[in-house]
Amino acid sequence: MRALPLAVLAIAVLLTGCDQSDPAAGCDVDVDTAELRGLKADAGMADCPTGSGDSDLPDVELPCLGGGSAGALDAVEGPAIINFWASNCAPCVKEMPALEEFHQQYGDQVPVIGVDYLDTYPGAALDLAKRTGATYPSYADPCGDLQESDLVVSGLPTFVFVLEDGSIDIETGGLDTVDEVVELAEDKLGIELDRSAA
Repeated sequence: MRALPLAVLAIAVLLTGCDQSDPAAGCDVDVDTAELRGLKADAGMADCPTGSGDSDLPDVELPCLGGGSAGALDAVEGPAIINFWASNCAPCVKEMPALEEFHQQYGDQVPVIGVDYLDTYPGAALDLAKRTGATYPSYADPCGDLQESDLVVSGLPTFVFVLEDGSIDIETGGLDTVDEVVELAEDKLGIELDRSAA
């Protein structure tokens, strides 16, 4: 009988390891190990960009998922799409192939950048990228450093559209097709994509 209270206490400690109210407290997740670099290479995921923009996004430096250069989101140059996702998010799984198709067809016009958000399992995230074919780069914020900023990500998946002037527009994700991504990107970014290049 004594073992039961101890087991409940151990589970409670594990479940609160990355406390939502103070995201960084007690949360120590390494997203750049030799094993993760190998998983990233297997997935064919691109390295994170080192931008020089000046957007309205927070000046919070995030590591690159699976290794590579860290970067601050405010340095992302518009027009660009930032997609917040996680390995345990079912709508993200459905959306990632459409984002990859957009990345392949229009990435030279509008880059796609992921943020693996509040996801303490970077290996699972890279496995998902491989399964869905997602090769666009992705930063990682496993402990919710961005929660300390003014950026509000209320659910996953979430899009942040970075306009050419650096302003941003936030939209709920959950798209199924590349045509939906194109339509939303053109609307939110105020641009017309060159479909002949696709």
